[in-house]
Amino acid sequence: MGFADDNKDLVWDLDAFSQRRKATDFVMGFENKLCVYSGAVEQIYTNYNIFFPKEEERKLVILPNPYAPHDTFNGIPQEAVSATGLYIVPGRVGDKDGLLLRIPFRSGNSKFRTVPLQVGLRVVGQSRTPDRPLLPVLMKGDLRELNADTPCLHLHTIQLDQLEKHSMLERDSLRKVIQHHLGRL
Repeated sequence: MGFADDNKDLVWDLDAFSQRRKATDFVMGFENKLCVYSGAVEQIYTNYNIFFPKEEERKLVILPNPYAPHDTFNGIPQEAVSATGLYIVPGRVGDKDGLLLRIPFRSGNSKFRTVPLQVGLRVVGQSRTPDRPLLPVLMKGDLRELNADTPCLHLHTIQLDQLEKHSMLERDSLRKVIQHHLGRL
């Protein structure tokens, strides 16, 4: 398989999914809309394709666009990526199918509040400080099952203040690219 053999973070196993077709359809909706992080090579991919190779049964493979190396951010240490506890799930938005964001709560009877995706991203984004914006990325293991019938995506975020070897210009460029992609969801 070449590239994927060198970067195991870009080969996701779908074996454990009870509704594999539903999971693959769900994740395809995020292709080039959410950036993908690989800790193995410390890179963020903003331009990629998702494949399901027949010879690699029950695997999803993320292939960065080889003609767009400028769409890859290098030298992103694993310490700069943290879990958010936020999950994107399919659901009903008004009277049609859409995407929801599950936001964890520390108080009250409910552990999560589920809201339309764009509303949730805006609310969470506004609750963060300008120097620590919400910059969601996906990584291996983030495609999960909420229950036996519902796929979901756990979000990680980039901590710009942890990118000490990057200039302010590089950090700002990364922030803008991730936020631009979010606007396409």
